Amino acid sequence: MSGQAEALDQRLTAAHRALRADGDVQFSMPPVDPPKPPPAWLKALNEWLKDALEPVGRFFRWISSFMPDAPYARIFLWTVIAAAALLFVWMVQDRVRNGEWRLPRLSRRRVAPYVEAVDDGWAPSEAPARAWLQEADALAADGRYGEAVHHLLLRSVEDLSRRRPQIVRPALTSRDLARAEGIPAMPRRLFAEITAVVERSLFGGDAVDQEQWGRCRAAYADFAQARSWKA
Repeated sequence: MSGQAEALDQRLTAAHRALRADGDVQFSMPPVDPPKPPPAWLKALNEWLKDALEPVGRFFRWISSFMPDAPYARIFLWTVIAAAALLFVWMVQDRVRNGEWRLPRLSRRRVAPYVEAVDDGWAPSEAPARAWLQEADALAADGRYGEAVHHLLLRSVEDLSRRRPQIVRPALTSRDLARAEGIPAMPRRLFAEITAVVERSLFGGDAVDQEQWGRCRAAYADFAQARSWKA
């Protein structure tokens, strides 16, 4: 009996020695360094934020005091308040950008047809049109055909804003203006031709060559003539 106990003791000792020799098993816990306290500037910032946001917290607690105790009702009311706040922020930034107070429209903006009550006979005067072409020619002379065509597009939009102020609005793109029904067919087609080249250049990455520049220059020259506006 003693021999069996001695053999069992030897086996347990060998197993324990093998277990201690296994590096995958950890038998001791190394000392852990205590966490370092936050720096003084972080503590000061935390205290400043706490003091600065305390009035905001009191304001929200004051609003919450008027709400019912039902949790779903509180969620609904806070959602309405958040939506109203976002709407107000949108209206403020839109007022700064466009100079007028208005509510957002859910439907896509459509270009309303323009009904011209009287023929004011306006067309880009000859002298400014020549000056704008000279500016564009200077860019094209340096091989900057894309910038030259873009220059003509911007001048064309200025012409449209004088001729059709009811149509040209800040929210509209050049593509929208090219489809506006209130512009006579001929200048609309010429404007669309310039717009297509600029879009392929700016958004498609296509380089504008000399031939395209020549077509756009001719299109603007015709666009600026009074005869093209006789719709």
